[in-house]
Amino acid sequence: MKRQNTQPVYTTERFQNAEQLWFWFLYSKSVQNGFIQKHNSCTKRPCELLDVETLITKLYLSGKLTEEQLYVMKKFGDRRRAPHQYIWAENHDADLWKHAMQILETAALHRGWIEK
Repeated sequence: MKRQNTQPVYTTERFQNAEQLWFWFLYSKSVQNGFIQKHNSCTKRPCELLDVETLITKLYLSGKLTEEQLYVMKKFGDRRRAPHQYIWAENHDADLWKHAMQILETAALHRGWIEK
């Protein structure tokens, strides 16, 4: 009797934008560190966690991303939402977030991680 392959079929799916990439990265890091449990997904991404981490580090070391932008990215990434420009207390953070996401999106597009 021939044994059937019961491995799940993975499809590679690019990200829609930098925000989706960033939220996926933080979620996956939380899973990797054991903070949350992974739910089953058959979607494979075009990059690995280390690829995103390396990209963020390069953007920071080259001066394209500031420490303040990274702080806002982490703060709102942990909240799983972007800062809102119409909430007075988040107005400045929203500007930093928007600029940081534009930088990340440009770099990720160049690497083929985001759909054009």
